[in-house]
Amino acid sequence: MQQNIALREKLINWVLFTLLSIIWGSSFILMKLGLETLSPYQVASIRMLSAGIILIPFAMEGFRKIPKKEFLYVILSGLLGSFFPAYLFCIAETKIDSSIAGILNALTPLFTISVGLFFFQMKASKQKIIGVLVGFVGLCLLFLAQKNISFENLSYAFLVLIATLLYGINVNMVSKYLHNAGAMNIAAVAFTLLIIPCFIILYLTGYFSLLLLSMPVIKSTGFSFLLGFGGTAIATVLYYRLVKSAGGLFASTVTYGIPFVALFWGILEGESINLLQCGCMGIILIGVWLTNKK
Repeated sequence: MQQNIALREKLINWVLFTLLSIIWGSSFILMKLGLETLSPYQVASIRMLSAGIILIPFAMEGFRKIPKKEFLYVILSGLLGSFFPAYLFCIAETKIDSSIAGILNALTPLFTISVGLFFFQMKASKQKIIGVLVGFVGLCLLFLAQKNISFENLSYAFLVLIATLLYGINVNMVSKYLHNAGAMNIAAVAFTLLIIPCFIILYLTGYFSLLLLSMPVIKSTGFSFLLGFGGTAIATVLYYRLVKSAGGLFASTVTYGIPFVALFWGILEGESINLLQCGCMGIILIGVWLTNKK
């Protein structure tokens, strides 16, 4: 009986892993499409605002069920895990390619281990650490196997590094201090509290002075809203669920699944995939398997 429960839980973890890889792997494209007309601050604000509005119906239950002593951690989780990274990624993607943003985003597991070991007394076996490193090596090889790599404006890449560091801090914080809070409650409360700041940023950046009914603005706003609905609201709930079920370290390796989705989008655009890239993806999968293996 217990073995069946364990197998079912592991299957659920892999389903969550796959869904998050697909959702977040598609987020980079949505950011680019949103940035065609809107500023990075506007795209990020609409992303966070739409996530907060969607989760309002669940916020009341969250406010009621989350203990007062955990509220500070919920607020910090919203800021560190979504709010600040959303702006950092959008600003960075105005100057760097999404492929570079994707590879740097995959530093999240390394930051999760580093922050966890030094500041959160995280327990990680050698096997899990090796799994993270193997996955990262495979990711680097996959990145180098790409035909067109642009290294212009790498100073903006530092913004992505800061975002991944914030991800690492947030994963450890949720694992240690919010393990008893429901995933939906955390996300609903965190994003609802960010609605007003996002409205203020949109006002200050002149969004409401734009031709809101013009097709370019409608399209960019729509892509930003979709980014908030899927890439933030739904994905955050799924991610918190994965953190609680499989642990922060395995959950952070979701970033290793993003290149698979990026290659899929590339194939749809007419790009081809070679055997070297397939081999690199195999290495990544081995790393993820080692990280999750008991």
